[in-house]
Amino acid sequence: MFRFGNPEYLWLFFAMPLLLAVYIYLNIRKRKDVQKLGNLSTLKMMMPELSLKRSYLKFWLIFAALCAGIFMIARPQFGTKVETVEKEGIELVIAIDVSNSMLAEDVSPNRLARAKQILSRLIDLRRNDKVALIVFAGEAYVQMPLTSDTQSAKIFLNTIDPNLVPIQGTAIGQAISLGMSCFSGDQEMSKAMVIITDGEDHGGSAVDIAAEAAKAGVMINLVGIGSPDGSPIPATEYGSNFMTDSEGNVVVSRLNEQMAMEIAQSGGGFYVRADNSNSAVRALETQLDELQTGKTTSLTYSEYDEKFSMLAWIILVILVLEILFYDKKNPLFRNVRVFK
Repeated sequence: MFRFGNPEYLWLFFAMPLLLAVYIYLNIRKRKDVQKLGNLSTLKMMMPELSLKRSYLKFWLIFAALCAGIFMIARPQFGTKVETVEKEGIELVIAIDVSNSMLAEDVSPNRLARAKQILSRLIDLRRNDKVALIVFAGEAYVQMPLTSDTQSAKIFLNTIDPNLVPIQGTAIGQAISLGMSCFSGDQEMSKAMVIITDGEDHGGSAVDIAAEAAKAGVMINLVGIGSPDGSPIPATEYGSNFMTDSEGNVVVSRLNEQMAMEIAQSGGGFYVRADNSNSAVRALETQLDELQTGKTTSLTYSEYDEKFSMLAWIILVILVLEILFYDKKNPLFRNVRVFK
């Protein structure tokens, strides 16, 4: 595929016919002025070193350089450019709770939407890390394996909703266990997990599993989202009715900060509650910056490869040739009949 990065500069080609017309007009005037001095054939005999064809050639070289220059500033691009980039970061597994309780609206616009905003901001800040993405409710699933392509992580993050996990619940322990399997065997890179949840764990083993992860060198951090006072859960993501239990009472979901803090403490990390500010992101960034980084290489792809440098070399060659050609015949090449 071929395109111009700045096609608006191609409009300059409309000025080239005007430049050519001005050059022809000036040459006609010059010829008439010379004819006033006498017959052209006689004048040529009086100036044997003069070569009109050389002056014409110099003009066309300049004209060609200008045309190539217009193409160059329009930035021709084609093909796919592949680069090997060396980064220095950590391995980071992000686990996000997608249970129905995450639809509660005690944070704006709701817990799940706010969680995705926080994680999107965190991914932007951790662009040198390798990132994996896990979703969990009653079960946990790998949404994206460990990769240095953090932009893909943001794309996957935007697609997350409660329908991804059919079994309801908040299996934080299973999410930690699955996250452990996502890490590589690279011992030089620090490893950490960030779990964002409302803390209503239904598994009961998350504290013990977090302790095992800490022994394996993985730091477990929790971000609590929601309010300890609780909030009703909408029956649908965009509905106005609320979920009820078997007795018809409205279900109220409360942030379990005590359990979240216990998991984080057992996992050697820290706990922070998310609100409508960026304080949770700043706290996470500070915590993760303290970890030892390691070097990793990855391939990056860009859809178009810049080719203006090729035109720059062509322009340079043209201008050098224009300088080398004299307006008059060179005595060193008197017998060379390139220009008669």
